[in-house]
Amino acid sequence: MYDNKKRILTLLIVIALVFAIFTIYISSANTDISARAAALYVPETDTFIYNKNENERLAMASTTKIMTALIALESLDKEKPIEISDEAVGIEGSSLYLEKGEILTAESLIYGLMLGSANDAAVALAIEISGSTEEFACLMNERARDFGLYDTNFKNPHGLDDKEHYTTAHDLAKIAAAALENEDFKNISASYKKTIESSERARLVVNHNKLLKAYDGCIGVKTGYTKKSGRSLVSAAERDGLTLIAVTIDAPNDWQDHTRLLDFGFSLLEKKMLAQAGEYSFNLPVIDGDKEFVSASNKESLFKIFNKEDTDFEFKIKLNRYFAAPIFKGEKLGEVIFIKDGKELARLPITADFDVNKTKKKGFYSFFKKD
Repeated sequence: MYDNKKRILTLLIVIALVFAIFTIYISSANTDISARAAALYVPETDTFIYNKNENERLAMASTTKIMTALIALESLDKEKPIEISDEAVGIEGSSLYLEKGEILTAESLIYGLMLGSANDAAVALAIEISGSTEEFACLMNERARDFGLYDTNFKNPHGLDDKEHYTTAHDLAKIAAAALENEDFKNISASYKKTIESSERARLVVNHNKLLKAYDGCIGVKTGYTKKSGRSLVSAAERDGLTLIAVTIDAPNDWQDHTRLLDFGFSLLEKKMLAQAGEYSFNLPVIDGDKEFVSASNKESLFKIFNKEDTDFEFKIKLNRYFAAPIFKGEKLGEVIFIKDGKELARLPITADFDVNKTKKKGFYSFFKKD
């Protein structure tokens, strides 16, 4: 009896220690992030695995340009020549030092916008698309609402200070995820440097995002800073098929913050294969067909993001015992359902590998038909 009590007491002490360590870890994780607001987002699963004041409305500085670049890529042909107007010359802050009448392609301006954080390029693109920065800001807000974001408000295309120009760490992560779905944006965001040509001269722009060189797997996205707003940063990294997006707003130590956030995400999660293409294959009986059986299989591999500790899952197969012709190649005949802890993880379709035609039966009058 005494030994049992001793074992139970020991177990309770261990549980208490584990809980205490976990609590300390979580609290220290928050205090170790210098940012006023932060978020770590997994776009494939639409989940946030770290948050700090993620819904607080704050100035976003030049991370604004993520939305500007996305709209520009959606609205303009990349090779479209854009003549620089008076309104785009002499904009304060980071600049390409554009000159009136100078002509650059839309793509060149977007590179200048994203790598050099050029405010004049932002204005030039906005005027080309909407006629004014005010109208372009309305377009930016419409796009944010399309994403279901209501804690973001744009007043300009560059991010210079305005009390009505704000976002949240949560919303900024969602905007970045949407932008990264655009392959042109993704390529530009991941570029470290670029020489852009104009009708007047060539310019070399170098990306302000140090993580592109300093963090393994980094693919972007955008820096931001004004004296009033502080340092903002949106980063994205890919490893072994897993993409993470980190956001910090008003962060004195943003490079360190992002390294810690991304390291935390990659230490916690991994992308695992649930099934290889063709792993599930079946021969299924066919009624009234020109073949007695049809083969069916999963045509694609299936991947899922898990906590690294999660290894066990179950599956069940849904298939009829037989099928009636006609059956067409690629037709869904069943599915494999993957389950973890009683909850459905994913479904994998099982489709026909080839056609099975219906057998033509002879009618009553066919017996009297002459050859």
